[in-house]
Amino acid sequence: MSARELVVLGTASQVPTRHRNHNGYLLRWDGEGLLFDPGEGTQRQMLHAGVSAHDITRICVTHFHGDHCLGLPGVIQRINLDKVPYPVPVHYPASGEQFFERLRHASAFFETAELRPEPVSGEGGPLKATGRERTPFAVEAARLSHPVESYGYRLVEPDGQRLLPHKLRERGISGPDVGRLQREGRLGATTLGDVSETRRGQRAAFIMDTRLCEGVRALADGADLLVIEATFLDADEHLAEEHGHLTAAQAARVAAEAGVRTLVLTHFSQRYPDLEAHLTEARLHFDGEIVVAADLMRVPVPPRR
Repeated sequence: MSARELVVLGTASQVPTRHRNHNGYLLRWDGEGLLFDPGEGTQRQMLHAGVSAHDITRICVTHFHGDHCLGLPGVIQRINLDKVPYPVPVHYPASGEQFFERLRHASAFFETAELRPEPVSGEGGPLKATGRERTPFAVEAARLSHPVESYGYRLVEPDGQRLLPHKLRERGISGPDVGRLQREGRLGATTLGDVSETRRGQRAAFIMDTRLCEGVRALADGADLLVIEATFLDADEHLAEEHGHLTAAQAARVAAEAGVRTLVLTHFSQRYPDLEAHLTEARLHFDGEIVVAADLMRVPVPPRR
């Protein structure tokens, strides 16, 4: 199993169908698990997908429309039932604090786990690094354009260094000296920069209900994996604009302009039982890898550049 992958738990928008559960997405990232928008039925979808409560280390809610949050009570209670031993931060729009509290305490249960509410406000920005994260990465939020306050999220891994074997050979560095150079940054007259190049950190972005806006473009910029709503087709663009959504074509154009590597389309209206047109429309604008998400699908994060 890939150490970095998206587990799709649901792909429906407002109304689920026989084949599409409400939203739910788990991004696995080197032992961390970021759960996005757990809609109704998420706990059962987790069972089908082989995802446990102990896989969840952070929860991110874009907004408080039901298809994006009505699974929170079950997920929170499962985290407590299974006695998850580490704090789990939860991010959500600060303006929806009342909804979060209602969902968190929707029924009686015995609290055994620590949930850390970390609401997002203003234009977003870097989020507090809490939880059990062992892999260094940052999570950022950006405000979107929807009838209710909504935020998108992205994970950003810092850049690293890639050693260049031919440079090491040129300077006669081998064996334990390589490790010493990596740890200390210098070995005699040779610096780490002399024998390495920058290895760009990976990025994964998650954009749900929104019209086109600056937040969409900022989140998508340079993403290796972009998970983005494509509720409508271009023929229904007037409905997308009216209700604060994107079309498959708009999502694909965003991906092309942002230099995205893998585009994952999701959050489909029930008016489209067949999604072939979403793929066809997206291919007109984006020539990278396109995935039309389906429930219980696993999508690997592309290998490092």
